[in-house]
Amino acid sequence: MKPSEAKKKSSGAEKKRIRILIADDHTVVREGLVALVKRKSDMVIVAAASNGREAVDLWKQYRPDVTLLDLRMPELDGVGAIKEIREVDPNAQIVVLTTYDSDEHIYRAIKAGAKAYLLKDTARDALVETVRRVFVGETYLPPPIAAKLAERVSGAALSQREMEVLQRMATGKSNKEIGTELFISDGTVKTHVSSIFSKLEVVSRTEAIATATRRGLIQL
Repeated sequence: MKPSEAKKKSSGAEKKRIRILIADDHTVVREGLVALVKRKSDMVIVAAASNGREAVDLWKQYRPDVTLLDLRMPELDGVGAIKEIREVDPNAQIVVLTTYDSDEHIYRAIKAGAKAYLLKDTARDALVETVRRVFVGETYLPPPIAAKLAERVSGAALSQREMEVLQRMATGKSNKEIGTELFISDGTVKTHVSSIFSKLEVVSRTEAIATATRRGLIQL
């Protein structure tokens, strides 16, 4: 076989492999994923990013088939990165791989355009299989993740103003202090607090903050 023919054959084989971009700010996780992918004959790493901004830039440069993306990253978080990537290509195939399993995190990632949502304790074989499924156009949510998403979608969402009130409640501010900061009356604050309690199905500020934290609505 002539060198030119061998090169063409090699190039053709390379195109059949799933080209993957990995984005995670933890070096150990990033290197572990790279090592895992390198052991798969049908996959190849095209780039690895340590923050969300770099992930977007590398995606634009390499246009990978599938992106493995963490949610909590510096400079630009995972949801922001997903949105920017999909503004360039609405068909971008992105798999979220994270430690966050709250219904709000899941909802925001899927709404932004992620095709799959996995936790970092997912078995290696399941992770690899998910990459393959997303590559051919499928979406995938493990049953526990799908259940939390369904709960989030079926529940009443807090309004932007209610979120602002909730965030200030979490810092220990009184209704009067919240009203002063938001330029609304004490009565209006009380109305928002009552609505927050109803939507979160709680009966106290402490329970509201605990529930909101568990669901990923706020971070303490």
